[in-house]
Amino acid sequence: MTLVVDGANVVGSVPDGWWRDRRGAATRLRDALVPVAAAGLPGLPGPVRVVLVVEGAARGVAAVDGVEVVSAPGSGDDTIVEVAAAAVADGPAWVVTADRGLRERVRAVGADVLGPRSVPRK
Repeated sequence: MTLVVDGANVVGSVPDGWWRDRRGAATRLRDALVPVAAAGLPGLPGPVRVVLVVEGAARGVAAVDGVEVVSAPGSGDDTIVEVAAAAVADGPAWVVTADRGLRERVRAVGADVLGPRSVPRK
């Protein structure tokens, strides 16, 4: 199972000052996702492959044990769709985002969707 996280959308879902340090906010999200790799989420038991997609000023956040990080070279949404499509080829995949257009695109490639509140944040 793969969980693809729309980093910009999840970080942006809570107005906690993330805009002052986008890379720091993405790093905190990455760290909060580490336990998800082993434990999963409610209704999605672990272990889970976790892929965090970052874009813009958050590019370059490093991967850590349990969380892969993909820096989108252009559109974060396009990269998320590509990652989700590849993941679906290997088994079930979920994308965490509230972006309606992106939700439709990832469903079209066979992924399911979860909202931003489904994942922990630091």
